[in-house]
Amino acid sequence: MRTPTASARRAALAVAGTAALALSGLVSAVPAGATAAPHVYTKDGTSWVKACDTLAKGDTMACHALRVTSTAERVQPRGVTPNATPSGFGPSDLLSAYALPANGGAGMTIAIVDAYNDPNAESDMAVYRSQYGLPACTKASGCFKQVGQTGSSTLPANNSGWAGEISLDLDMVSAIAPNAKIILVEAKSATMANLGTSVNTAVNLGAKFVSNSYGGGESSADTSYDSSYFNHPGVAITVSAGDSAYGAQYPAASRYVTSVGGTALKKTSSGRGWSESVWLTNSTEGTGSGCSAYDAKPSWQKDTGCSKRTISDVSAVADPATGVAVYQTYGGSGWAVYGGTSASSPIIAGVYALGGTPSSGSSPASFPYAHTGSLNDVTTGSNGSCSPSYLCTATTGYDGPTGLGTPNGTTAFKG
Repeated sequence: MRTPTASARRAALAVAGTAALALSGLVSAVPAGATAAPHVYTKDGTSWVKACDTLAKGDTMACHALRVTSTAERVQPRGVTPNATPSGFGPSDLLSAYALPANGGAGMTIAIVDAYNDPNAESDMAVYRSQYGLPACTKASGCFKQVGQTGSSTLPANNSGWAGEISLDLDMVSAIAPNAKIILVEAKSATMANLGTSVNTAVNLGAKFVSNSYGGGESSADTSYDSSYFNHPGVAITVSAGDSAYGAQYPAASRYVTSVGGTALKKTSSGRGWSESVWLTNSTEGTGSGCSAYDAKPSWQKDTGCSKRTISDVSAVADPATGVAVYQTYGGSGWAVYGGTSASSPIIAGVYALGGTPSSGSSPASFPYAHTGSLNDVTTGSNGSCSPSYLCTATTGYDGPTGLGTPNGTTAFKG
C-alpha cells in the first residue's frame, strides 16, 4: 500500500488539479449528487473526451486514453465490412509511418496491464483484427489470455472507461505485432499497488514486453515501487508519459521503464511520407515530459537539464486529432478514434517485440540510446514553458516531449 504521506500528496494533487481546472474555466462546480459532464477538448475540428478520470486520487492512477466524439461510432453490420474503412489510422498506416515490417511478432508475448475488466475485450479485438486482415488471436487458440492481477481466471469488476483503454491497447499491439501472443492482466482497481502487482504477474506469465498506459503524480514512495514492480531486467516495460502537458508523472518517471511521449502524426508528400510534431492541445493537455523529483537518472541518459530521471525516452502518435482506429462495444458503439499517450505506449511495446526478445539481464530502456540514428528525430512543437527549453520543446536530438524520436524500423529497440 502507498504510504500515508504519498496518499496525502496524491489527494492534494487531486484537489489542486480540480481547483486549477475550475479557475481556467475547464470545469464548473457540480451540485452534490450530480455527475459532471466530461470536458470536451477541440483541436483542428476534432473533439474528444477523457476516457478515465485524470485527476490523481490518493494512490489511484488514471488511464491516458482519449476518445474522439466528433467521429460517428458504428458497430460493424454482420461482422467485417472491408469497404467501410474506419476513421483513424489503421495498421498499414502505422507500419508505414514507422517503417515497420508486416506480420511481425511471431514467438513473442506482449502483456497489457490495465485496471478493471472489459467483458468484450476478446470479441472486440477480433473485429479489429478481422477488419484489417490480421490473424485471429483467441483464448481458444492460446494466443490471447485474460487474467486478474494475480494471474487467476477471476476477473475484476467491469468498468466502461477502462474498457476503452483496454480496446485501444489491444488494438495497437495487434496493429504493430499481429503474430505475437497477448496477455491482458486486469488489476482489481487502479491503485499503483494493484497495477504494479499486475506488472509482476505479466512478467511471471512469460511476457517480455509489458505496456502500461496510466499514471499519476509523483511521490516519495515511487522509488520503492520501482524495486517492487518495475525492476525486471530483460523485460521491455513501456509507460505512457501522460496527457497533461509539461510535467512529470509516475510510473513514466521510473528509471526501469521506457517512457513514451506523444506526437501528432500527419501524412505528407515528403520522402518519408509522414511528418510529426509534439502533441499539444492546450496548456493543460498534451504529451507529458519533465524531470522526476525522486527517481535517479539512469546511466544511459546524458542530458544535463535534469539531475534525476528525464521524461520521455521515445515517442509515437498520440494526438487525438491524428488518432487511431479502435473497436469498442463495452462503453462504446463500435468503431471509434482514440488518442492520448495510451496509444503510444502499446505501439512502442509492439515495436520492441518486433525487435526480438531482449537479452537476459539487459535494460531495454537503454536500447534506443545506443541507436539514436535509427529513430525519426522530431524537431517541431512544444508542450509548455520550461527551462531549459529542451525539456518541453522539440529540438534536434534529445528533447523531453518526444525523447530521442519515433521508430524508424526496429534497430533502436533491439539489444
